[in-house]
Amino acid sequence: MKLADYPPQEPLSDAGAAYGAECWKRSEGIAFDEAAYGADIYQRVAVFKPARPDGRVFLFWHGGGWTSGYKEWMGFMAPCFTASGITFVSAGYRLAPQHTFPVGLEDCRRALAWVRREISDCVFIGGHSAGGHYAALIAADQGANRVRGCLPISGVYEFGEGSGLTARPRFLGEVLAADRQASPRFQLRAPLPPFLVAFGGNDFPHLIAQAKRFVLAVHDAGAAASQLELAGRTHFTASLAGGEPVGPWVPAALDFLSRYAGR
Repeated sequence: MKLADYPPQEPLSDAGAAYGAECWKRSEGIAFDEAAYGADIYQRVAVFKPARPDGRVFLFWHGGGWTSGYKEWMGFMAPCFTASGITFVSAGYRLAPQHTFPVGLEDCRRALAWVRREISDCVFIGGHSAGGHYAALIAADQGANRVRGCLPISGVYEFGEGSGLTARPRFLGEVLAADRQASPRFQLRAPLPPFLVAFGGNDFPHLIAQAKRFVLAVHDAGAAASQLELAGRTHFTASLAGGEPVGPWVPAALDFLSRYAGR
């Protein structure tokens, strides 16, 4: 899909718009196969195939405040993983305000089911910002769709009182009970996969605090979780580290995918 193929989205902040433009630029020319897991234009996946697939899949969801973003944004991450034999999949999901919780979450679960059915059962999941939230929420209560591990970058783990958010995200809709239902920290149910929780050293302060509390909560639930602070990175440049083969995140992510592939 091209940008012109999509309907208009909610406007991004200046920093968010610059990040989105950089994602399109870095992802340009990186080939992928597209497939649909539903009828909506956002219910599609971009599959980046390695020359010699080893059975591992890394399924990733974009950010954008639950109201913006495209699966094509994350293509720049793919070469770091396909070079190691890992199939990289970037998935879209329906956005707010037209679609509120749990629609986007259900789309992410459907994308995961599609990957397990069509590619491999050895699946790791991750995402940036809003996408990291959805990945963590799926991993927190996996149900039938168990994953080998979860790697959120600058994710959101709590909503409501004490979360540090200055405004209630519109994707939560009108039902206040959704705040807790959508909070990965408060939805942890065994068996949990291991987590690699990354955030920028210059990220939004409330998200740094949330990430640290989430890691402790995963430990308290009896599962493995590591936090990875990306020194000097903002909320947006933390995401861009996902395409840097010798940067602060990719080597740790590749080690994580190797360590837990046999679970």
